[in-house]
Amino acid sequence: MTPGEIALASGNFTPVTQFILLGFSEYADLQMMFFFIFLLIYAMTVMGNMGMMALIYIDLRLHSPMYFFLSILSFLDICYSSVATPKLLVNFLATDKSISFTGCVVQLAFFVIHVTTESFLLAAMAYDRFMAICQPLHYASVMTKVTCLQLVAASYGFGGANSIIQTRNVFVLPFCGPNEVTHYFCDIPPLLRLACADTATAGNILYIFSALVTLLPATVILISYGLVLVAIGRMHSAAGREKALSTCASHFLAIAIFYGTVVFTYVQPHGNDSGTDGQIVSVFYTIIIPMLNPFIYSLRNKEVKDALRRRLQANVFPR
Repeated sequence: MTPGEIALASGNFTPVTQFILLGFSEYADLQMMFFFIFLLIYAMTVMGNMGMMALIYIDLRLHSPMYFFLSILSFLDICYSSVATPKLLVNFLATDKSISFTGCVVQLAFFVIHVTTESFLLAAMAYDRFMAICQPLHYASVMTKVTCLQLVAASYGFGGANSIIQTRNVFVLPFCGPNEVTHYFCDIPPLLRLACADTATAGNILYIFSALVTLLPATVILISYGLVLVAIGRMHSAAGREKALSTCASHFLAIAIFYGTVVFTYVQPHGNDSGTDGQIVSVFYTIIIPMLNPFIYSLRNKEVKDALRRRLQANVFPR
């Protein structure tokens, strides 16, 4: 039985007004070390992604659909990392690890909307690469500024819809006593374990909608990159093949890490029941991946490296 079901059976119906986030509390002797490690990672995340956004905005040669999507990805990485990481850093230093009921609702809602939006944005980026490599003659007419804005708006639309569904799915349930969340932020699986009601339906809703918002974009991504690889194999220019493979490899690496960890956490019947494993996996897609994305996309991308070199030369050695 879950803690919530035990409380329901015992007749304890004290309404929950706050939750206690117990994430990494089992490592009491390592709290200060964890604080500095995660603070460094968060600082690199914010600076790296803001730097990527600024570089794309400043350098006119990066004003293309691919880099427009990349700037939105950087914005999303900052957003959903900032939903969880600052509170985690505070809890490493504080004895009071509580978060209000309302704060928990808001944290979950904002987390789901940004993660879901990123899932669909990655599909839009894959479609952009498909058009650029497989349909180069139609690329400029199809991937217009309006089309790019529509794809971003649609991604946010799916994110908002999933956030409303998932947040309501959790907090429509009664919470009547147990309030210790075995996680470092208000995530769905650990919250469901605290609910004082049968969570089978809620677990199924979590599974179904998580599968939809991961597997549908993943299908678009796999089809797009499958066709891209076929097109790359038919290229006669070695330089063209190398450039296309370099760009697509960085995209696919980021996508594989993101979807792998999200699927492990949510796309299983009734979610991931292992608290410790859930926390470790969540660290990858909430903290590590947002830090890595700017490096993945810049270190393997000649255009970004050239733009960065031009900016540094202009600032360090101005004419």
